[in-house]
Amino acid sequence: MLNLDIHTNMQSKDIIDMLRIVQMCDSNFPIGSFNHSFGMETYLRSGKINDINTMREWLDIFLSNQLVYSDALAIRMLYEYLKKNELDEIWKLDRLITVQSISKETRNGSKLIASRMTKIFLELYESEFVRNYENKIINGEVFGHPAIVFGLAMYTLKASEEEAIIFYMYSTVSTLIQNAVRAIPIGQKDGQLLIKEFSEKFKILYKKVENMDYSFFGCSTPGIELSQINHEVLDFRLFMS
Repeated sequence: MLNLDIHTNMQSKDIIDMLRIVQMCDSNFPIGSFNHSFGMETYLRSGKINDINTMREWLDIFLSNQLVYSDALAIRMLYEYLKKNELDEIWKLDRLITVQSISKETRNGSKLIASRMTKIFLELYESEFVRNYENKIINGEVFGHPAIVFGLAMYTLKASEEEAIIFYMYSTVSTLIQNAVRAIPIGQKDGQLLIKEFSEKFKILYKKVENMDYSFFGCSTPGIELSQINHEVLDFRLFMS
């Protein structure tokens, strides 16, 4: 007999909380990230990214050699500061993660996404942490960065540090893949296969972040940073960064 009661251990509140998180991770969440490739388009224009395989290679390097040392590690640090109520450290973290980005376009793109993310999240939910961060952005006291907004939002929605980092990876990867679907282009089916493939790596990457010394914060791959800088001088562009 078919057992329809498969979620007896999951309360309805838990499901709603999860759906709130999933909504933020949707690549259609209107924060403007679909306008940014974070250096991917530079490789596209040079012909180094031209199909699903080369996109997979670039995304793996971006995720493993830049995002884990910047955004992902920043969320781990953010959670520590929130638990200790060390809010001043969060504002310092905002400056560190912003100035370590060499590319002007990437810095500006991150600020724009962060600003939109705070506004939309606060229209959906009330959060003292996000509200305080938004006020500091408006007053010019901090720059604004999507990893910090996302971390504050996940903390508000009672997500764990691990969940926050893994969901951030998913949100970033799914958006970049959807951008690749439009730009390379690759098929929607291939895009979904890539999302599944990378999703299966997130747990391993989280363990890397979990055990990482804070001295690694800001490490990156020169090739990716150069591609983000060189994007500014492309003759024709689909993306803002």
